[in-house]
Amino acid sequence: MARSYKRHIAKAVTWRIVGTLDTILLSWIITENPYTGLKIGLSEVITKMILYYGHERIWFNIKAGVTKYGDSRKRHLAKTVTWRIVGTLDTMLLAWWISGNPFTGLKIGLIEVITKMVLYYLHERTWYNFDYGLHKRRNKQLQNKKFEKAQEVSYSDE
Repeated sequence: MARSYKRHIAKAVTWRIVGTLDTILLSWIITENPYTGLKIGLSEVITKMILYYGHERIWFNIKAGVTKYGDSRKRHLAKTVTWRIVGTLDTMLLAWWISGNPFTGLKIGLIEVITKMVLYYLHERTWYNFDYGLHKRRNKQLQNKKFEKAQEVSYSDE
C-alpha cells in the first residue's frame, strides 16, 4: 500500500509537467500574451497537483475495471473522463480569474478538453507499463498467469 502513494505522487508530477506545458501553450495562443499564458499555466501547478493526487487515491480504491490481468482500457478511459472534468473546471476558473474574462477561461477549457484527454490517456497507458509502486499487484498477476499455464499443461497431460 505504501508504494502506491509513491506511484501516485510520481504520476502526479509527470502528468503536471505535461499538463502545464499544454496549458501554457494553449493560454498563450488564445490570449496572444505569453505572460498571461505563463501565469495561467503556472498558477494551476499547485491546485492540479493536489486535485490529481486526490483523483488517483479515489481511483485506487475503486475496483471497477480491475481484472486479474490488470486494469482494463475502459478503466483508463473512465479515469480520463473524470479527471478531465475536474481539470477543465479548475483551468476555466483560474483562466477567468487571471485574465478577468470568463470567455477566455471558457475557450481555454473547451480546447483543453480535447488536448488533455488525448495526453492523459497516453500518460495513463505509459504509466501502466511501469511497475513502480505496484509490486504486489504485478506479482499477483504473474502468479495468476503461471497458475493458468500450469493448468493448461496439466489438462494437456490428461
